[in-house]
Amino acid sequence: MTDVIDMGEFGEGFRVNPHPAYARLRAEGPVHRVRLPEWHSEVWLVVGHEEARTALAEPRLSKDGAKIGLKSLDEELIGKNLLVTDPPQHTRLRGLISRAFTMRRVEALRPRIQQLTDELLDAMLPRGRADLVESLSYPLPITVICELLGVPEMDRAEFRKMSTEAVAPSSPGSEHDAYVRLGAYFTDLIEDKRAAGPSGDLLSDLIRTTAEDGDRLSPDELQGMAFILLIAGHETTVNLITSGVHSLLTHPDQLAELRADMGLLDGAVEEMLRHEGPVETATFRYAAEPLELGGVRIDRGESVMIGLTAANRDASRYPAPDTFDIRRDARGHVAFGHGIHFCLGAPLARLEARTAIRSLLDRAPDLALDGPPGEWLPGMLMRGMRSLPVRW
Repeated sequence: MTDVIDMGEFGEGFRVNPHPAYARLRAEGPVHRVRLPEWHSEVWLVVGHEEARTALAEPRLSKDGAKIGLKSLDEELIGKNLLVTDPPQHTRLRGLISRAFTMRRVEALRPRIQQLTDELLDAMLPRGRADLVESLSYPLPITVICELLGVPEMDRAEFRKMSTEAVAPSSPGSEHDAYVRLGAYFTDLIEDKRAAGPSGDLLSDLIRTTAEDGDRLSPDELQGMAFILLIAGHETTVNLITSGVHSLLTHPDQLAELRADMGLLDGAVEEMLRHEGPVETATFRYAAEPLELGGVRIDRGESVMIGLTAANRDASRYPAPDTFDIRRDARGHVAFGHGIHFCLGAPLARLEARTAIRSLLDRAPDLALDGPPGEWLPGMLMRGMRSLPVRW
């Protein structure tokens, strides 16, 4: 009989620094049966790099809980989206959104991202010290994704509260309430855009996107798409920028190397994604049929969590995995997933992080920490800190 590891036994320190716990688990095997205190349930947790990549691309591990009689909160209260569907439905949805959310569209945002970054730094730098999250890491990606989708500026503060509770709930029940409010918000937003007609933003284009065979997104699918684009389009980038800057400031040798050669920036961002990526575990997968993974049998109907943070520090893939090294070849990391569910917004997140970090380092040559970081986000989905005090 498989031993069950109670994740609650790792204590409060697990939230701040889960890496020793994951290292201990990896030393004992790549896949474990664990108990999650927040859900009072048992799941399989994948902590090995090779096994994580295999699981992320394994068609027998379904994203659609309906196949085993489950329904996720986002599907129940908002609508079908890329995170809760399998082929052929996932293929259809991704194909429709890819018609509007193209690489050309992302690249066209480059000047606006630079302009927004410059404006935020113009406001921040005269103060001499700031919370990086409030001053740069949060406002940049939320403004970019809201402008891209066409979310009114006056809605953004309230949207932030709902979004944060949806991905990192602060109390029992707050996640459900956030999904209810987000569902109502997206319903109203889509109806307003439908009535207003074409306006050039991504959500308006998605409302009118049609495939060659006449296929279009249904109202529920539009809500699901708006949800996943808005949430995933900024929450992950906030954490990437914040954790990336934190890693540089706590590794002064690496910061000095980057300042001496900004040509290392692209590789540095990939190492930031590997070393302290913005998503700790991928959203649940469910065994649609029995399979073996990492030497253990997973029965039909069992839930599987893939540890992206754990996999990215597997010594069998990355020598000295706990070392932050901007010259490392970090290719193969799973910070954005792998396979057909690879993050659609990865190019946009990379562009925003590179722009923000380059501009910050250029304009704040004496940048340093101004105290310890704020609280790390609760739960095992997102990996990031609520605040990061800096000075210059």
